[in-house]
Amino acid sequence: SAGLNIVTPFVDRVRYIIDLREQVVSFPPQPVITEDNLVVSIDTVIYFQVTNPVAATYEIANYIQAIEQLTMTTLRNIIGGITLEQALTSRDDINQSLRGVLDEATGRWGIRVNRVELKGIDPPPSIKDSMEKQMRADRDKRAAILTAEGMRQSQILTAEGQKQSAILTAEGDREALILRAQGDRQSRILRAQGEGQAILTVFQSIHDGSPDQALLAYQYLQMLPKIAEGDANKVWIVPSEIGRALEGLGSTIGSIQGIPADTSGPRNRVDYGEPVDATMPVTASSGEASLSSAHEDVAEAIRSAEEAATPSAGVPAPTSAPDAGEQALRTEPPPTPPAPPQQ
Repeated sequence: SAGLNIVTPFVDRVRYIIDLREQVVSFPPQPVITEDNLVVSIDTVIYFQVTNPVAATYEIANYIQAIEQLTMTTLRNIIGGITLEQALTSRDDINQSLRGVLDEATGRWGIRVNRVELKGIDPPPSIKDSMEKQMRADRDKRAAILTAEGMRQSQILTAEGQKQSAILTAEGDREALILRAQGDRQSRILRAQGEGQAILTVFQSIHDGSPDQALLAYQYLQMLPKIAEGDANKVWIVPSEIGRALEGLGSTIGSIQGIPADTSGPRNRVDYGEPVDATMPVTASSGEASLSSAHEDVAEAIRSAEEAATPSAGVPAPTSAPDAGEQALRTEPPPTPPAPPQQ
């Protein structure tokens, strides 16, 4: 018993000194076969305490060896009923089963097993490689799943963003089109109003000016250079009213210059020279010389045209009577210039 004891010399002697504290015993690795016929090496650690020194001394010769053998047999029995994967993932269940069996067996020896731990479970190298590959594949699978989930979430968020962006862009385009249409409408209205006012102003000006055919012919002559611009072929349609207006305009110019208008013969353009200032004195000889020179130029132009119209060289062209216009230009005497103003 624990405590102070009296030993009688030569009668009593101390047989064993037993430590009543909790003890830790680590057993060497033992090969164990699992349910799926795999040999694994298992290390165990046992925490026990001697509760009855008399029973631990006289009930069993070597309680540590007995605990070791009992632990190995119980461990083989438990591991043989489970697979390797269960053995690796169910250590707590194995510890509880070992403790229950050992505590029941060592109770009559005066020993109490407090805890049993599996320090290590080592499968064969081939199984380790397979487990490593499986572990790597499982991790790759989880990584792929996580990556796919991330991509899915990213695509969803991107699609949502594009949707919102498209909606905002469409709304902006709609507002811009509405504003642009309103601006175009206002611009066309203002342009139409301006054109209407311009037409009214021009019409009023024309009405107030009382234009005649000569003015219209003059405006037509001013527009001819603009019509003739460009290299494309053009077809001009000249109204008959314009022709009559040009005839009237030619008659007016001829009467101003002192040359009678001839509507029956061909029209020939006559260069009347530079305009004469009415305030400058003009002598009769200079006016007559200018008119004579003009008549000579016209006659020379007519002769050149007749020579150009000759069919071929060496064949005389048939002579024709001069028309009324040419006869008028050749026979009509020049008008008498006005007398110079008195100084």
